Amino acid sequence: MNLLTQLLLAALALPATFSCAYLALLTALSWPLAVPSRSSRRLRFDIIVPAHNEENGITRTVASLLAIDWPREQFRVLVIADNCSDATAAVARRAGAEVLERQDLTLRGKGYALAHAFGASIKDGFASAVVVIDADAEVSANLLEAFAARIEEGARAIQANYGILNPWSSWRTQLITIAKGAFHIVRSRAREHLGLSCGVRGNGWCVTHELLRQVPYQYYSLTEDVEFGIALGEAGCRVHYAGEAHANADMAANEKNARSQRQRWEQGRIQLVRATTLPLLRSAVRRRSLLCLDLALDLIVLPLSYVTLNVVLLGLAAAAATFLDPAAKFWAWWALACAAVIVLHVLRGWQLSGMGARGLLALAHVPGFIMWRLWLLLARKPSEWVRTEREKTS
Repeated sequence: MNLLTQLLLAALALPATFSCAYLALLTALSWPLAVPSRSSRRLRFDIIVPAHNEENGITRTVASLLAIDWPREQFRVLVIADNCSDATAAVARRAGAEVLERQDLTLRGKGYALAHAFGASIKDGFASAVVVIDADAEVSANLLEAFAARIEEGARAIQANYGILNPWSSWRTQLITIAKGAFHIVRSRAREHLGLSCGVRGNGWCVTHELLRQVPYQYYSLTEDVEFGIALGEAGCRVHYAGEAHANADMAANEKNARSQRQRWEQGRIQLVRATTLPLLRSAVRRRSLLCLDLALDLIVLPLSYVTLNVVLLGLAAAAATFLDPAAKFWAWWALACAAVIVLHVLRGWQLSGMGARGLLALAHVPGFIMWRLWLLLARKPSEWVRTEREKTS
């Protein structure tokens, strides 16, 4: 084979090989997790709900939280009405929540709302841990039990399963539900088996006051949740995974809202990769920390859509090169092997997502979804936090 052709194919295969090897390992380790012993049910929690103009849906979320199976005198539901111009605060109070109102048009966004609420919770001293739930979410009744059981076993940060409330709203939400099955359940199970951090995923996470004092919450970027999870890892604290409990939220179903949300995430991820990957790798080497290494790998490995695109390009390039030199067939087989890993990873995510046979039909939209993601990557992105419009769900 022509040396230049071989080098080009090898260069194209390198990121795909690295990503697929990592995904194969996580998929292989995604068997069920043991559930910890029942807690003493003595811990106190502040459940924090950051809310910006959520008057239409906040009642549902507060009702779900008040229905949690935990002694009522041992948890509070605190809605942070952040820069609201509607009746969010009044509606939340009528629903039974305590409300903190915050007005600061300069320091805007979820990160600032959480920092304000965490400070208030620590100062008040009622609770020993805080829980973060999105304003459009519903939770399982065992949420606080799952957190408390792990805290009593020594955990200081825990992430529940973050799922989708409206999986059947559109083909897009069906695909995202399957993707979350792979990203949240498959990978988090594997990391829990390995004693690594599943990270903070924005909704359904818990952290103790003790840890907040050690690692103050000072993260306000477009991906403030992931950034905080990385800071915890650098401090030597892993985020445990409580897969038996869940906090499910609505996902944007129409293209306009999904585009705004995805662009925000994409921009935030790019900024985060640039800012934290090298420091994490240095920490991993200097401290011989597998925890920091895995957090770095989680950033380095591209989203599944882009890994798939990489594998497809490798396969097409190898097929074209084979017409000129049969030796290039090796790279075509290599691309097929990578594709097989992706298929197994996605199918495992589908299996754990609970979507059933009907969910498989949504996979027919994968090519269009990948092209849409690629177009968003090249399109103009928002430079600041913008609230995603809520959609009515049946």
